[in-house]
Amino acid sequence: MARFPRDAPKRRVIQALESLEFEVVREGNHVAMLRTNEDGSTTPLTMPNHRRIKSSTLRAICAQSGVSRTDFLAAYEQS
Repeated sequence: MARFPRDAPKRRVIQALESLEFEVVREGNHVAMLRTNEDGSTTPLTMPNHRRIKSSTLRAICAQSGVSRTDFLAAYEQS
């Protein structure tokens, strides 16, 4: 199983999530993102606004947003 990147650049993580149909709603101490699902519901996502995102935080982001490890890593590699 592929591993999450260690100390991933924030911009690349955001680009990967944007390719998974999330959009940035606001930025402050944290970055708030939102995805509108096909059934009309929304999936919120909050991540720290640090330059680098740790692998443990990436795991939590994927769990919070319901994105599989495989989907995230594929989007991350393309970003």
